Amino acid sequence: MLEVSQLTAIRDERILFESLSFTIDSGELVQIEGRNGTGKTTLLRIVTGLGDRDSGEIFWNGENIESNRDGYHEDLLFLGHSTGVKRELTAYENLRFYLNVHSKKHTSNEDIYNALVKVGLAGREDVPVAQLSAGQQRRVALARLWLSEHKLWILDEPLTAIDKQGVKVLESLFLNHAEQGGIVVLTTHQDMFTDTPKLRKIKLGN
Repeated sequence: MLEVSQLTAIRDERILFESLSFTIDSGELVQIEGRNGTGKTTLLRIVTGLGDRDSGEIFWNGENIESNRDGYHEDLLFLGHSTGVKRELTAYENLRFYLNVHSKKHTSNEDIYNALVKVGLAGREDVPVAQLSAGQQRRVALARLWLSEHKLWILDEPLTAIDKQGVKVLESLFLNHAEQGGIVVLTTHQDMFTDTPKLRKIKLGN
């Protein structure tokens, strides 16, 4: 369970949110929504432990993330505006590097190639990321989701540069992750899960 308690963030003397509290249980899909400038990205970065807050606490499975940072990050996969991929490596090499760092089990080459197929990069797996378009680089980052063993996914605008079919594929992946007991927290400007009541929304601002 993820718990946010009495969280306040102030930027440039402007209160983005104040005394914000919510809990997210295993198996939930949650969208953080609000107009531009209401603090969606700021909130996600604070929750991941990467951003500063003015007050409040964050708990993961009952433990403060400040006192259990390593354990929290073992369970966390964060995809932000930056893709976090290495430009000098190929798409395949990026995913293999990710697995070498984060996976506790052996993952076959076929699993990696299948993940790249899922994001529409079949035939581009051996191209250096620096030679891929911005949208394709984003897809390399998203391919990690098919290989992830992390329970908590926090995703900031994961659907950027993704077509309608790609959105459907990601919806299915997110639902499956939740059904397996995982948690997905995301921001997006696109409509998702219009055919399912599974998505819960937390709104920032008025």
